Amino acid sequence: MVTRRNFIRRSGAGLAAIAMGSSSVLAGKTRAGGSFAASNRRPEASERNFTSRAVEETIRQTGKQLTDAKLSQMFENCFPNTLDTTVHYRLQDGRPDTFVYTGDIHAMWLRDSAAQVWPYLKLAEKDEPLQKLIAGVVNRQTKCILLDPYANAFNDGPTGSEWKTDLTDMKPELHERKWEIDSLCYPVRLAWHYWKITGDTSVFSEAWRKAAALTLKTFREQQRKENPGPYRFQRKTERQLDTLCNDGYGAPVKPVGLIASSFRPSDDATTLNFLIPSNLFAVTSLRQLAEISTRVTNDSAFASECTALAGEVQAAIDTYAVADHLHYGKVYAFEVDGFGNRLFMDDANVPSLLALPYLGCTDHSDPVYRNTRAFIWSLDNPYFFTGRAAEGIGGPHIGFDMIWPMSLIMKAMTSLDEHEIRYCVKTLRDTDGGTGFMHESFHKDNPAKFTRSWFAWANTLFGELILKLISEGHLKLLNNL
Repeated sequence: MVTRRNFIRRSGAGLAAIAMGSSSVLAGKTRAGGSFAASNRRPEASERNFTSRAVEETIRQTGKQLTDAKLSQMFENCFPNTLDTTVHYRLQDGRPDTFVYTGDIHAMWLRDSAAQVWPYLKLAEKDEPLQKLIAGVVNRQTKCILLDPYANAFNDGPTGSEWKTDLTDMKPELHERKWEIDSLCYPVRLAWHYWKITGDTSVFSEAWRKAAALTLKTFREQQRKENPGPYRFQRKTERQLDTLCNDGYGAPVKPVGLIASSFRPSDDATTLNFLIPSNLFAVTSLRQLAEISTRVTNDSAFASECTALAGEVQAAIDTYAVADHLHYGKVYAFEVDGFGNRLFMDDANVPSLLALPYLGCTDHSDPVYRNTRAFIWSLDNPYFFTGRAAEGIGGPHIGFDMIWPMSLIMKAMTSLDEHEIRYCVKTLRDTDGGTGFMHESFHKDNPAKFTRSWFAWANTLFGELILKLISEGHLKLLNNL
């Protein structure tokens, strides 16, 4: 059975066949040498899970603008990949309901599902079926949170899981139960922006309000002011980062106002429980919850609670997470424990320190972020790798020398420098391993050695990047890589 982000190493021709096969092969040279091939690898129209008129028109118009043949074909493969292959839309009790696979794992992560449909939000106004599909994701995420706010991944029904023997409060509806702060932040981000773009408030049902209250309650529990809280997790495994020490509670923390996250967005255990990118994301999400509560659900008391917690967490970040680095001045630590210990690194998964402006957590011009950015894209970050094919950030989940395309996408997303942007896009184009798709990771010296041939989040994120660059006037850059 394929499992989430295990060491799945696949290479060779036809790896993207899961997304269907092909025509019009395009030949050229990669940076690492050798030939590449990019072909149309979308499923036949009749076999696509969902078709959006607005998305198809965007693909057509973008294809007309891009003169780089391989880049154009990769955009056409990647941008609709979530709709083509992972969404399952239906009505339940008269309301839209959308279950979203991550790709090669047929389970729904709160984080991934929100991120996978995110690039389509701007098109939802033009396409009512697409709007309903995204509303269905919000509604499904509401159900998931009400089922268990500590779980990260869910089944489409009580089907059980390969992780059912984990030492935690497993239920048959859960695929995995790793507590990650961002699992509760991404649904807020999606719902808030959905409302802002479409004006539709139907997603803010009574069930959604209960899920929002449960989100706040869970954040408070994981400040661990009185005790470690109700969440524990252990797994019988040879993999250190798939389980927690100290009887399932993880490393000790001092209650200073920060929120503990037992696991990172990579689904790896934290070293120090206060994960700073996710705490900054929580601040942003709490403020969005406050606005929804003020302007839509008319719950000023709940809005005040959210605003107060956001302020408390932000103050704790300023005090405990901003630290002097040996070479870079004041930077954000990746993890802290409130006792004064700090871990300096970054991981490619989002939220990451690199991605903070993308998530609306800080401004690109913020001097602490600028210093942090310089640090994490350097050999002083233990998970920054450079090789013959590329340079970029990975993480302990896959291990040494494996660069995540997501890090290159995030660098380009948050960059104001055309040279940086060109490097990132060119590298993404040239490290697809001949598949025409993004992957979880690839080897720094050999892009044909990669993990996860069907990873929809990375695919649609790549499409989002291309559209962003075109909208910001970088078409000439894209056509002259």
